Amino acid sequence: MRNLKQTLPVKSLTLLLTMVCAYTSTFANAQTTAITNATVYTATDQGTLNNATVIIENGKIAAINPTSITADTIVDAKGKILTPGFIGSMNQLGLVEVGAVSRTRDASDKKADITFDASLAFNPQSTVIPYSRKGGLTRNIVTPRGGESMFKGHAFAVNLSASFNSVMDTKSAVLLDLGAKSKGSRAFELQMLGNKLEDAAKKLAKLDEKAADKKAAKDEGKQSDKKGDEPKRDEIIINSLLEGEKPLLVYADRATDLLALIKLKKQYNLKLIIVGAADAELVGEQLAKENVTVILNAMRNLPGSFDSLHTSLNSAANLTAAGVKVILSVNDTHNIYQLRFNAGNAIANGLSTEDALASITANVADSFALNTGRIATGYDADLVLWSADPFELSSKVDKMWIIGEEVSTQSRQDALRHRYTTKSAMPRAYTK
Repeated sequence: MRNLKQTLPVKSLTLLLTMVCAYTSTFANAQTTAITNATVYTATDQGTLNNATVIIENGKIAAINPTSITADTIVDAKGKILTPGFIGSMNQLGLVEVGAVSRTRDASDKKADITFDASLAFNPQSTVIPYSRKGGLTRNIVTPRGGESMFKGHAFAVNLSASFNSVMDTKSAVLLDLGAKSKGSRAFELQMLGNKLEDAAKKLAKLDEKAADKKAAKDEGKQSDKKGDEPKRDEIIINSLLEGEKPLLVYADRATDLLALIKLKKQYNLKLIIVGAADAELVGEQLAKENVTVILNAMRNLPGSFDSLHTSLNSAANLTAAGVKVILSVNDTHNIYQLRFNAGNAIANGLSTEDALASITANVADSFALNTGRIATGYDADLVLWSADPFELSSKVDKMWIIGEEVSTQSRQDALRHRYTTKSAMPRAYTK
């Protein structure tokens, strides 16, 4: 290969380098978007902002109501409602494509235990994801079904951009299933859980003691003969719970189970999130006092078992009034699109609009350590512009941004509708 300097004059080389630098800097400078004249539901103490401007830069919310606007793209909201992107939870989105087809199911395995990391099988190209975006969802907490162990594995956090790097956190929480059993006793599993936590706490205390002895010996110039044992994978995970690094996410309904979990939370200082919690209203005061988050299905109003005799459409409102942090979820993986409708029903049954919004945005983000769920400076720019009230059936998503990038809400269902309704010279339903 000939030397470039030998084939180009100096002036031409300088011009080429200048053009390359300019081209590179174009990509280095992030595009800025300004959403103006919006009715902003912030999900913060600021409440609702009217005729507000939100600036997006580098995937973050860079400013709200700046004194001047300089942006590459300006979107005039024309008074429409701008909300944080909604966050789904407690489903198998991206792990199950067709529930009736076993080869498309990756959410469970007979041998799965506390170490199960189902994020390895997450499919960001699932056709369910664009459909979920149509409901205003921009992120999701995916939960595996696990196996025969009471520990079902790790929940993990994803954004719904459909990109191959959309898994945000592979180990957001440890998932546990307690309560009524077809075989065996709930008492045995509660006892096993308590024993596991107790054994791990004792082992951690011994490790801390050895570390202190080793440090003391080093300070004295001596060599400590105490060697620490390497913890196993499951022990590392239990230790992370005891050290408050991640929450324990537990399926449980009956009040006695909830009280047993509250006792363990107090004893080991756990971050506890209870899912289902049909009897939660009976122990709402205790849940609030110990800062236990509860994940509910707002449409669950009939007993499904003897563990769930006290569930009602008012549960979300009553628990929120008692001071409990509530998250609303939809259990149907293929229909988490309906999350906003469930929140709307919770509003119809006593929950305020602000609390309903928080239950599918800020509360989820806080519980799973996500930098989203609010419209405030420094948060990830997961935003949705709505045609009207997002909790009304007739409203739809006008525009959506995930980490600052505008994404489409066109789904496979839209493509099918277009295919079958568009007039064409081809025979009806024919496709190339």
